[in-house]
Amino acid sequence: MNIVHVQFSVDDRARGDEIAAELLNERLVACVQTVGPVTSRYWWQGSVNEAQEWLFVCKTTRERSAEVFDLVRRSHPYELPEIVEYDVTSDEPYAAWVATETRRKPPGAGAG
Repeated sequence: MNIVHVQFSVDDRARGDEIAAELLNERLVACVQTVGPVTSRYWWQGSVNEAQEWLFVCKTTRERSAEVFDLVRRSHPYELPEIVEYDVTSDEPYAAWVATETRRKPPGAGAG
């Protein structure tokens, strides 16, 4: 099974929580973990900046990851948000759980 993590960072914890809730409500992810705060140091528009951010790690399938990217990009407050994806290796029961929780529902079937 192709399980991936999609992660994004944001300097507004409440906004990140809203994005995570939307991802879960849409069943695009099976789980979202929040890490932080973390200190980010980065180049932006010619100078080095520093910000306190939270990292959101989203567990999903390769099949749903493009939709996760799209939702995060649309909802994120940054002009250029960090949204990255990486493959993960897991045991079969965990991978099956992620796949089950993110499976597309037939029209009219509801989110649950």
